[in-house]
Amino acid sequence: MLSELKKEINSAVCELVEKAKLKSGNIVVVGCSSSEILGEKIGTGSQPEVAVIVFDEIVAVLKDKGIYLACQCCEHLNRALVVEREAAEKFGLEQVNAVPQVKAGGSFATAAYKGFCDPVVVEFIKADAGLDIGDTLIGMHLKHVAVPLRLTIKKIGEANLTAARVRPKFVGGNRAVYDENLM
Repeated sequence: MLSELKKEINSAVCELVEKAKLKSGNIVVVGCSSSEILGEKIGTGSQPEVAVIVFDEIVAVLKDKGIYLACQCCEHLNRALVVEREAAEKFGLEQVNAVPQVKAGGSFATAAYKGFCDPVVVEFIKADAGLDIGDTLIGMHLKHVAVPLRLTIKKIGEANLTAARVRPKFVGGNRAVYDENLM
């Protein structure tokens, strides 16, 4: 199961990067329920070992491409995010005082806090794309106009997988002309 899980995650992240046309310096937000991956109801069967595998696979793909990762905590920490201090400083994100735990933040955020080189927790972010593994509701952390992406991979383990990218807002009216490269 673990090798299949790694393949699913790697494939999903690579496809997200490609379809969302992400580049170095972009931010990807990920919400992940290890319970849902294992076929349990969200928040009821956290598995730290599974969360570490998910985190490690995602980081391996994104770091290689210079893309920042923001890991969403569960609702017990108000869906705050764990990021590298470098990202928080680059994007002017205000650090809050919380250390995710399995039962207060979730296994995935806990894995991120332990796995990042210099982790901080922030309340808000406006990411360029996102992966929602297990219906964790990442939409609040995407830039204003989110566009659903249909990935080849529909599930990670037993968890539903939803992906999104963003695009700039359209402004103007029927005489406006838009840049096709930004759509």
